[in-house]
Amino acid sequence: MTESQAKKEIENQVNPQELSFEEKLCEYMIENGKLKAEDLVRGQRLYAETLSTSLVPLLVRLGLASERDVASSLSELMNIAMIKEKDYPETVTVETEFPERFMRENLFVPIDEDAETIKVIMVYPSDEFTVKAIKMASSKKMDVLIGLPSEVENAIEKLFGGGRSAMGQIVDNLSDESTGDEEDVDHLRDLASEAPVIRLVNIIMQRAVEARASDIHVEPFENRLKVRYRIDGVLQEVESPPARSTAAVISRIKIMAKLNIAERRLPQDGRIMLRVQGKELDLRVSTVPTSYGESVVMRILDRESIVFDFHQLGFTDRILEPFKKVLELPHGIMLVTGPTGSGKTTTLYTALQQLNTEERKIITVEDPVEYQLTGINQIQVKSSIGLDFTSALRAIVRQDPDVIMIGEMRDLETAKIAIQSALTGHLVLSTIHTNDASGGITRMLDMGVEDYLLTSTVNGILAQRLVRKLYQDTAKKEIQTPEMIKSLGLDKLIKQDEYAFYKPVPSENSLSGYSGRMSILEFLEMSDPIRRLIMSHATAGEIQNQACKEGMMTIYQDGLLKCLDGRTSYEEILRVSQDG
Repeated sequence: MTESQAKKEIENQVNPQELSFEEKLCEYMIENGKLKAEDLVRGQRLYAETLSTSLVPLLVRLGLASERDVASSLSELMNIAMIKEKDYPETVTVETEFPERFMRENLFVPIDEDAETIKVIMVYPSDEFTVKAIKMASSKKMDVLIGLPSEVENAIEKLFGGGRSAMGQIVDNLSDESTGDEEDVDHLRDLASEAPVIRLVNIIMQRAVEARASDIHVEPFENRLKVRYRIDGVLQEVESPPARSTAAVISRIKIMAKLNIAERRLPQDGRIMLRVQGKELDLRVSTVPTSYGESVVMRILDRESIVFDFHQLGFTDRILEPFKKVLELPHGIMLVTGPTGSGKTTTLYTALQQLNTEERKIITVEDPVEYQLTGINQIQVKSSIGLDFTSALRAIVRQDPDVIMIGEMRDLETAKIAIQSALTGHLVLSTIHTNDASGGITRMLDMGVEDYLLTSTVNGILAQRLVRKLYQDTAKKEIQTPEMIKSLGLDKLIKQDEYAFYKPVPSENSLSGYSGRMSILEFLEMSDPIRRLIMSHATAGEIQNQACKEGMMTIYQDGLLKCLDGRTSYEEILRVSQDG
């Protein structure tokens, strides 16, 4: 169903003059891009089938809308302030008594009270029944704040319950049989199907999305199960389930990824498709056997948040202009190099989006296909059935493509087919694992590629790293001394009156002082002097020196300029760049 069809269906179901508050809220969220029209239709159908008491909480439970988007929309529509979790009180002295079960069912928590007013945090202040019940029980006026469901539930437990966290409450409900026979596959499947285990895994994934994590690491050790999130490229440990839940949690993840839970001696790969906080997520799951069980890593691919825009990725005009010029050549090879997790695939996808026109046929061979691109033929490698990079490439050259993207140039055979494709009039994009652009050339020579083939096909090599971006609202400016400027060579890079770097300052909106990541890059454009060096089998250092003479800026230098722009810190450049 298209968005326009969904909107028509919504309009047919309700009369605009008779909209309930919930329907107005949904319309408001659609108008502000916080809810998709087709998702509302799906929610309304299920709402009618299940006879749920309320539509909006159902949308949140289904993952069609995020609880934060609902709360902010309610705040704007009702002109009621939202409260942050850090502003919840540590203790309360509220005289009016409310049953804990009633607070949990209706999602509210009283936090203060005086002779005339009771202050309450509510998830749904539009719920007239709950508002009337609170007023009746307290015989006072209400001062209402809006909170998120998970935060209100935690506050109820902390202030009126046993003081456990949401994860602690779920763990308390785990079956005592969680420490049973881990060799029994049926027993493992039963454990993984328990409601508390399902909620436990869901909360791990939900918190990762809220924290903007790119990866979730679940690692078993002798006496504990460790959970860590990679946020802006740095691992951070978070609240973890108890060790006794290890088998159940890992089995649950493997079942979701359609992996074999009976096989624990070999690595496995799978993927999970789900909706969390209103986002469509694709999780790439990898398991490997360790001394104390299987270690699981889940790479989170958020299809909706990815933006294929060179400037947002970190490209400056100085690098983007020659890069685009090479990209527009009708044939040849363009390589992107860097370590694992440095954003190479995202750069290639952005390049493909630029090339994706009606006149061009584009085919990719990937392992795995990370994002679905409209108008581009993407092939998923499946080695188990004999469909590897080499066999796929042999097939697609007969498909009359204009542009071929190879996920990774791993061996000589793949490289030879790529070179043959470039020589026969195709534009080939691929990645290779080296530390810098000049290292890409020596790596291909080491693979066994003939030097004359390399010089006649490779048009350019882009090297990149990812650095964390400073949170602009709190970053602190520091003027650099003349000695520092000279030692870093800043005066040779750019002439300006004042040279200042910026430092991260943690705040409530950014605990690390950073928010998001961007690339620092170097682009080696093939020239005749560089071709002569390649033919004489010069070292990577000699090739880089020649490229710098021709105007190439190294990754380290690009990083320094981004430090001067206040986009990142010098510490970040040193963390990821070897030139420092």
